[in-house]
Amino acid sequence: MNAVDLELLQTEYDYVVIGSGFGGSVSALRLSEKGYKVLVIEKGKWFTPNDFPKTNWQIQRWLWIPLIKAQGIMRMSFFKHISVLSGVGVGGGSLVYACTLSIPKPEFFKTGSWAQLNDWETVLKPHYETAYTMLGAQINPKLCAGDEVLRTVAQKMGRENEFHPSKVAIFFARTEQGQKAGETVPDPYFSGDGPERASCLHCGACMTGCRHNAKNSLDKNYLYLAQKRGAKILAETFVQDVQPMGDDGAQGYEIHVRDSTRWTWLGRGQTRVIKTKGVVFAGGTLGTSKLLLTLKKTSMPALSARVGRDVRSNNESLIIVTTADKDVDYSQGIAIGSVLNTDEHSHLEPVRYGAGSGAWRLALAPMAYGPNVFVRLYKMLAQWVKHPVTYLKIALVKDWAKHSQVMLFMQHLDSKLQFKLNRWGFLQTALDVGERPQAHIPQAEQLALMYAKTVNGKAYTLFTEQLFNLSSTAHILGGAVMGEDASMGVIDGQGRLFGYKNTYVCDGSMISANPGVNPSLSITAISEYIMSQVAHKSNLD
Repeated sequence: MNAVDLELLQTEYDYVVIGSGFGGSVSALRLSEKGYKVLVIEKGKWFTPNDFPKTNWQIQRWLWIPLIKAQGIMRMSFFKHISVLSGVGVGGGSLVYACTLSIPKPEFFKTGSWAQLNDWETVLKPHYETAYTMLGAQINPKLCAGDEVLRTVAQKMGRENEFHPSKVAIFFARTEQGQKAGETVPDPYFSGDGPERASCLHCGACMTGCRHNAKNSLDKNYLYLAQKRGAKILAETFVQDVQPMGDDGAQGYEIHVRDSTRWTWLGRGQTRVIKTKGVVFAGGTLGTSKLLLTLKKTSMPALSARVGRDVRSNNESLIIVTTADKDVDYSQGIAIGSVLNTDEHSHLEPVRYGAGSGAWRLALAPMAYGPNVFVRLYKMLAQWVKHPVTYLKIALVKDWAKHSQVMLFMQHLDSKLQFKLNRWGFLQTALDVGERPQAHIPQAEQLALMYAKTVNGKAYTLFTEQLFNLSSTAHILGGAVMGEDASMGVIDGQGRLFGYKNTYVCDGSMISANPGVNPSLSITAISEYIMSQVAHKSNLD
C-alpha cells in the first residue's frame, strides 16, 4: 500500500462503509453531510473513462477474476442453483449496470418480511424522488432499432400502450440549450458542485463502462460529493473480519483488511486493522451475505440466524436473440432504451452491447428447454439440423453486438434461495421457501421467439442453462432482509443489524421482497431512508 493508503488505515473513523455501490455511496454522502468522519472500503479498483475496456473481448479490463490478474468491473459467480452477474470497482454496480431506474409496482411494498414494518410506498416516495435527482434520471430521448422491434412485439400483443422509453441515469444533450451529443459541459446536476460531463453518444456500451463521461455512475454524484465533504475512499482492499469492541460493539469495531489485488508468495499480504465507531455493510448481496455469514460463525455470533436467507433472483430470464441480417445495427442506442409491461406481473427489456463487444457469443447455445440435459441437448441439436444454414450464418456474423439483443425478462412473482458457507468458507446456495429460480420461464421463451421471428433471428441462452438447468440473474437480492425482530430478519425497519450497536446494511442484501424491476433505484431510495434516520453528529455531542 502507498503512503496515502497507510494514512487512511491509521486514522480512526466514525463510520466505515464496506462497499461503494448504490447503498454504500448513499451512506458515504449522507453520513459525511451529518458531520461524521467516513471511510469507504472497496475491493475493486478506481476507474477513469480510459480504464474501461473498448469491448468485452478485453477480459482483463472487463471481468473481475483476480486469480488471473483480471481486475475489471464485472464479476461472474456460479452456484448450484443460479449464476450471478455483479459489479466491482469504485462505484460498484453502477459501473456495469444498464442505468435503468424503475419504481416497483405496489406489491413490492406490501409483501415480504418488511411488509408490516411501515407504509413503505408512502414513506419511500420522497426518497425515490431524491434518488432520481441524485442519479440524474431522464427519459431516454432516442429509440433505436432494438427498441422499435420491441414496439412491434407490443403491437402484436395488443399492448402498445404498455411500451415506453426507459428512465435512465444518463446525461443526454440538452438540445434546447444548443448542446450536441458528446459535447463536454460544466456540471449539469449540482449547481457546479459536481464534475463536468459529456452527453451520450448512444453507442450502446453502457455495460462495459462508459468511456465518454455520459453515464451517471456513482463516482460522478454520491461518491464525488461525499469526497468533497471529507469522506475517504480506500480501493483494492478486502474486508475479512469485523470485530466488536465489547459484546455488542457499543465501544466500536476493528475492521481487519488486506489487499484484494496484489498476490505474494505468502498469500495476499499483511492484514491491517482500522478502528471505527460504526459500520455500514454495503458490499452487495454476495459480499455482504458472505461477510455476515462468516462473522456469525466467528466474531459476531449474536447476528440473526436469518443471515443468508430470503435470497431472491428477481425471477429473471436472459435470452439472446441474434440475426444474420446486415441491414440494421442493433448495437446503437443505450443499454436499455425501452420497456414493455407484458402483463401485471412481468416486463421485458431489450438490452444491447456496444459494437465489437461479442465475447458473450462464446457462452451461448440455441435456446432449448426440457426436463433433463439429454432432452435439452436433443432439442438443441434438432434445431441445428432443421435450420443449419441460418445457424451457420449467425455463427459467422462478424460483429455479434450489431446483430444481437438480450431479452431481459423480470417478474414480481416470488421464489427464494438461501446462502450458506461450505466447509472451506466459500458461499453456496441452498433451497429456501418455494421453488428454486427457474431457468425456463415459458412466458419469457414465447416473447423471445416473437422477437426473434420479427428480426428473422434465433434465440440463444447461456450454455449453463442447457447443461445444468441453471438460471441466471444480474439482480441477486436478499440475505440480510428487514424483519420485526431477529427471528424474522437480519436488520430492523431502519436498516440496523439486530444484536449490534451502530451497524447498518445498505445494499441489495437488504431488499426484502421481489421488486420485479431493475433494483438499483430501490436500493438507492431505501438507503436514503435509512441514512435519514441517523442523527447528526452534533446532536450526539
